[in-house]
Amino acid sequence: METTNNGKTALITGASSGIGRELTRLFAKDGYNLVLVGRDSDTLQMYGNNLQNQYGTQITLIQKDLANPQAPDEIYAETSGQGLHIDVLVNDAGFGEYGMFATETDLQKELGVVQVNAVALMHLTKLYLKDMVSRNEGKILMLGSEVSVSPNPMMAVYGATKAFIKSFSEAIRNELNDTNITVTVLMPGATNTNFFKVAGATEVKGADPNKTADPAAVAKEGYDALMSGKDHVVAGWMNKARVAMAHILPDPLVAASARRDMTPKDQADQQQKQTLTMALVVGVAVLTGWWLVSRNRSAIVPEKIYGKARAKARSGQKAFLDKANQAGKSTKKALASISDTAQDAYDQAKSIIS
Repeated sequence: METTNNGKTALITGASSGIGRELTRLFAKDGYNLVLVGRDSDTLQMYGNNLQNQYGTQITLIQKDLANPQAPDEIYAETSGQGLHIDVLVNDAGFGEYGMFATETDLQKELGVVQVNAVALMHLTKLYLKDMVSRNEGKILMLGSEVSVSPNPMMAVYGATKAFIKSFSEAIRNELNDTNITVTVLMPGATNTNFFKVAGATEVKGADPNKTADPAAVAKEGYDALMSGKDHVVAGWMNKARVAMAHILPDPLVAASARRDMTPKDQADQQQKQTLTMALVVGVAVLTGWWLVSRNRSAIVPEKIYGKARAKARSGQKAFLDKANQAGKSTKKALASISDTAQDAYDQAKSIIS
């Protein structure tokens, strides 16, 4: 199937696998020329040839490792030297490192995570965005994550880079309000790619192939959002719910949920039971509070007439005032009991999480 070339060029990092690879197919199908950036030159060459044969698109291959701080400048110099105008920049490249930050993960690998996921992304954006501003036209797609808005235990550095991407992208999008340039963040959850293998986390609950998203579906949501000029898109309805809850629930609870997904399946099942126990404790607290309020309703009602009691007291009805005062004390006692019950539930839930 040959596609009519639209004369525009998209540069895609991380183009040889996963979501990046699926995005290249979508751009090629719509007639974009492609600049494919990746570490594996053989894979890039084979995939580039396939795209060219199938869609007739012009392919430029750049073999670079974005962990090298000089890579972004070298990529920019190469495209500029060939006279290529980058209309769409897709910052897809990224990886993670699994384990306890304090005792298990490798520092050099984590420095590489920061370099690729955050520094190179910012560097490439700086270089190509200036050209887009001079032409007053362009699109940028950033690969964020559902953990862009929540803590990510066991992949703490990876999660932090994704939070950076979301914040950085929203900020520069605001700066570009008066231009024809858009910045879109794609925020998928766990996806069926090589991500968990590279991170050393193939055994965690979140890596279950039966529960991870199809990279083609994720890429399509991101591509459509980019073309529509949206600021961000969360891929998958379940991930949309998780991101929404991350904005509502306390961070410790969100972190506990993320930790469960980053835990080996047998341990995750045990943590799931603990979370259900916590939910039960909180539920009991709510029911207890409701019961105490109902039980002491007769004491609470007189509180409403406390003001009237004071007025009548001025006429010498001191006995009535004493009765109202007693009712007020009963009310406070009931409310204190409810508060204590809720506090106990919170303390128990906190101990379960920790």
